[in-house]
Amino acid sequence: MKFLKKIDKVLAAFGNMRALERNHVDTFTENLIQNIPGNKIAESNEGQIWTSFQNLAGYYFLNTTVLSHIKIRSTKGTKLMFCDGQNNFMITSDSDDINSNFSNISKCWITKINYIINKEQLKNIKKNNINKIKLSYKKKTLTFFGNLHTDASTLKPHLIQ
Repeated sequence: MKFLKKIDKVLAAFGNMRALERNHVDTFTENLIQNIPGNKIAESNEGQIWTSFQNLAGYYFLNTTVLSHIKIRSTKGTKLMFCDGQNNFMITSDSDDINSNFSNISKCWITKINYIINKEQLKNIKKNNINKIKLSYKKKTLTFFGNLHTDASTLKPHLIQ
């Protein structure tokens, strides 16, 4: 393995783009991962969902950050379904273009997705009684399990291995 790293350094010195990419340390994306705003509301083996809320001119926004080992890429947006055991509601991303950023330090993808929500949906999410969250994009679905009753100030981003 050390031998391959040395070869990559030599190839990078000669301008080989793939070797340059393999040697690049992405501290910017890693800093984003270590300082995710909001609270973690759900997690699974597929990753974690962190949320924060905004109120702009009477519109409520759910700002989500998905930390995962899976790259999320869509040109048709995403859907987020919340299940609390009795009621389900689905929201659609406010942007169609969704793309993850990779950190080669922690070997995971970070994806920021924003949703417009109403007051009722905001109350349901803030109650923290969500049992399951499904993130759908293209023909794929990631499932996260919620109802995390922990002190949000102690939560640090990490992926379940």
